[in-house]
Amino acid sequence: MPKPVNSFKSPFEVETPSGAEGWESLYRYYALISEDRREFEESKFWFFDGMHNPDPLYPFDTIMTENWWVAVSQMSSRVWALPPALGIDHRIINGYLYVSPNAVTDPAKIAERQEYFTKRAGHYFENWDEIFENWKVKAMDCIDRLREMEFKPLPEYEPEESVTSHKGTYSSLEMLRDYSRLIENMLEMGSYHFEMLNLGYGAYLTYREFCQSVFPGIADQTITDMVSGIDILLFRPDDELRKLAQLAVDLGVGDTILPNRQPDEVIADLANSNAGKQWLASLEEAKDPWFWFSTGSGYCHADPVWMTDLRLPFTAMRGYINAIRSGEDVRRPLDQILEKRARVTEEYRGHLPTDEDREAFDSLLELARKVFPFVEDHNFYVEHLHHSIFWSKVRELGNVFVAHKFFDSKEDIFYLHRHEIYDALYDLMIGWAVGTQPRGEFYWKPIIAERRQIRDNLAKWTPPPALGTPPETITEPLTIMLWGITQETIEEWLGVDPNSASELRGVAASAGKVSGKARVITDPSHLYNIVDGEILVCRVTAPSWAPIFPRIRAAVSDVGGMMAHTAIVSREYGLPAVVGTGFATARIKTGDMIEVDGNIGLVRILEEQAG
Repeated sequence: MPKPVNSFKSPFEVETPSGAEGWESLYRYYALISEDRREFEESKFWFFDGMHNPDPLYPFDTIMTENWWVAVSQMSSRVWALPPALGIDHRIINGYLYVSPNAVTDPAKIAERQEYFTKRAGHYFENWDEIFENWKVKAMDCIDRLREMEFKPLPEYEPEESVTSHKGTYSSLEMLRDYSRLIENMLEMGSYHFEMLNLGYGAYLTYREFCQSVFPGIADQTITDMVSGIDILLFRPDDELRKLAQLAVDLGVGDTILPNRQPDEVIADLANSNAGKQWLASLEEAKDPWFWFSTGSGYCHADPVWMTDLRLPFTAMRGYINAIRSGEDVRRPLDQILEKRARVTEEYRGHLPTDEDREAFDSLLELARKVFPFVEDHNFYVEHLHHSIFWSKVRELGNVFVAHKFFDSKEDIFYLHRHEIYDALYDLMIGWAVGTQPRGEFYWKPIIAERRQIRDNLAKWTPPPALGTPPETITEPLTIMLWGITQETIEEWLGVDPNSASELRGVAASAGKVSGKARVITDPSHLYNIVDGEILVCRVTAPSWAPIFPRIRAAVSDVGGMMAHTAIVSREYGLPAVVGTGFATARIKTGDMIEVDGNIGLVRILEEQAG
């Protein structure tokens, strides 16, 4: 079947990067495109999920994508029965995650689902605040149980209490059970993750569509202005850094922190004075839970976490110390944002001609503001606090395999899929129980080496933003609000040559217009290279990047919609932002002079860096 001219490349036409042949062996059969489903898969629209997984997936890390593949989809399709939307399908192509929303188009089916949705969603919306408070209790219980898990090498001999307690089960079974509990804990948190999230995005989408219908031509930026300014948990870690910076100035230890040195060196010097010790005590108090903060989406084990990598927090604190000493107010401009919110809301409400319109507007806006804290705060509980601790527990298990000579490094565990870990664990248990050398000591190391090389070569490939056949309509709330995928987005991507375009269009996420030098960041570990006054260009930002926002002039991302973190953080810091450009990191280079117009969603390349 010839490909329509208004379609993207077929997923079956994507070439394998050199040196990555056999990449399919890293992933499970159900996550791959296949000839037996070719007609269906070519008819679908697949877009690259660079928001959550900007790099090739590690085999173990697919637990994250497979978790939400079910968890988010079941809420839309089976629990809430969203009238126009089913779930979001996944395929891994050259190691990168592509996703595709499923729509309901049969009017009779939409009407049938509407009855379920109205009753079920209504119950949650009517009791939202109470349910959210209970959700926090469930989430923290899940996190506390995760913290308590422990993985240690199997002992030379069973402890004496294993005998005297007469329990009849021993270290081998306990380790296997603990691994199962670890996986189940992740899947449990996945369910909590989306219990309220789809509804939250759905409420915001309904509010947005109402505004677009009664205020023709209203900008998305204006719609979000009426919801902005809500104090959310995701800004708390950055607030802690501001407090620590102020304390450093008050205690007179700023000069020790300011030099650009490794955090360990700074901490060692601070420990030599009473004031330094006082500051370090405050640092330790702030770290748990606020430093369980990933520099990525939380979905990849390799992304640094503040708790174990203090470079980003210390970089941010240096900037805040300098600002405080210069007499600047380092607080977020919350008062200004709230003033603008009130002014814009009053202005647009005043344009509504009838009491019925004003009542509908008030109701939908109130609901959008009510759901917003969960839509953002869940991210700290789930992707940061829980998932960061989860990765630390997986590394503990990796150390068990190192101790038993299966792996050379605890990081090697991430080159096995979670189901393969059961095989490796049982092999380890057999060798321990029988007293013979397990095959795993020879079996896994060459497989890990091969998979590492394949993944390294996949990382050299640039995934296109979309594949397959564009849909006639997009109705799934997360696709629109989080990823920013709309009919307009698709048309823009189809019309752009990423190799030569001088202009890129995206979502006007935060107002303002500035120009400056670009700093392209595709790896969170390069955040420390940002120079004050540069424009950040990235695939997507993470909430933990917030401390660098006071240093930049604007933000541009490949992916994201109005509710993406890049958009929200930019609005809260008053920075211009354009998200969902599709090709920014491919087209723009560090050092290019660019102009960012957050009022209309346009990025212009003014002057390209030579070479």
